[in-house]
Amino acid sequence: MSAATPSAAYVDAGLLSPVRAGTPVEEAVGDLAWLQGMLDAEAALVRAQARCGTVPADAAATITQLARADRLDLRGLALAARETANPVVGLVQALTALVAEAAPEAAEYVHRGSTSQDVFDTGAMLVARRALRLTIADLREVAEDLAGLAAAHRDTVMAGRTLALHAVPTTFGLKAAGWRGLVLDAVARLERVADTLPVSLGGAAGTLAGYLQYAGDDATPADVVDALTAAFAAETGLAPGGLPWHALRTPVADLGAALAHTTGALGKIAADVLVLARTEMAEVAEPAGAGRGVSSAMPHKHNPVLATLIRSAALQVPAHATILAQCLVTEDERSAGVWHAEWQPLRECLRLAGGAAHTAAELVRGLTVHPPRMRANLEATGGRLVSERVSAALTPHLGRSAARHLVAEASSRAAETSRPLAEVLADLEPLRTLLTHEEITALVDPTAYTGAAGALLDRALTADGSPSPRKRGQRG
Repeated sequence: MSAATPSAAYVDAGLLSPVRAGTPVEEAVGDLAWLQGMLDAEAALVRAQARCGTVPADAAATITQLARADRLDLRGLALAARETANPVVGLVQALTALVAEAAPEAAEYVHRGSTSQDVFDTGAMLVARRALRLTIADLREVAEDLAGLAAAHRDTVMAGRTLALHAVPTTFGLKAAGWRGLVLDAVARLERVADTLPVSLGGAAGTLAGYLQYAGDDATPADVVDALTAAFAAETGLAPGGLPWHALRTPVADLGAALAHTTGALGKIAADVLVLARTEMAEVAEPAGAGRGVSSAMPHKHNPVLATLIRSAALQVPAHATILAQCLVTEDERSAGVWHAEWQPLRECLRLAGGAAHTAAELVRGLTVHPPRMRANLEATGGRLVSERVSAALTPHLGRSAARHLVAEASSRAAETSRPLAEVLADLEPLRTLLTHEEITALVDPTAYTGAAGALLDRALTADGSPSPRKRGQRG
């Protein structure tokens, strides 16, 4: 097959998936990247065999030199895959033809003793590792910027909300620290997965019989199980793994689970930003950009598009990851349709999570926080969001049940009359002899009731031994 540029009709340009369109991960997991991953697996395998002395070194060098995606017909390989149910068969034929043209004596060593799943799965792990590196780098940037946000707003008081309503005061710093904690958890999960992505080396049915056969009459099983596997892992930079995993799909299921957690963590940030950016709240705003967030019908609107894109990915990836988990239930030594069902969902998980991480880095880096609006919104209930504090303060004097009943009654009256809670409390007979008007006013001050928010934030920012967070706007 000769190299050819696919028609625009066949290119997945991301029109319906803008969260990953134009991001680095998109190219890292595109069709050409996947094709190159499989070619890299083929080249690494023959180099590993050369290390073990079963393939001439010059043949391995020739195959490696020619194993380039731009030399093959991408669309032709895709069409050929319909006849064999996987893209590796056509790839091997095309690569063999290239090698035969350049060095006929080397052609017989292409894909020697191997099987399609070894090549595809190893190529998939190579693609995944490259995508994870990009994603982890973006997540680390998100975490660093969130540390700066948290530190800058350690004492910025805002309304804490539960079930969509004002609950008790909290701080924006603590909220940002919570976001950061989720992101760091995602980094840890992805790094664990990335460090253990394995090569696939099993041969036709997981016994490595073909590799052993081509190793020669004097070869022992240990020569393949130990030496070839170790050499293959060294050539790819992947982990050696354990048993052949053609039908033991833990590596792929683990990838899906970690990526689902990642988009879930970023989705939490996006969901909070979408709420806090509402017109009637206006406590935060996304970074502005030329043409960003414009409405096709309403000129006054600037929609929170970055958070919207992140949330869209967070809703999709768990569904794709579920397919990967379901593919653990596979029959025999290689599945009919189950293995094949993993490919597109795995790519979607990688590129949606990578796109979400890249978008989150932009969102958090340019997020604008509006403390005056947070303070104004604190006053929306006239002090009723600190009713918990008032009830606790009155309990030693009135008893828990009586104090709770009195505060509940005062809160209802304040809501009905649109009066501040402090005024209503000051009019109640039991409180006139207990507290002065100034003490009542201080008691319902929301900025004085943030509990251990500051201490929790401080502990979160120092628990992992991170350096002091950089100031907002300062780039490393």
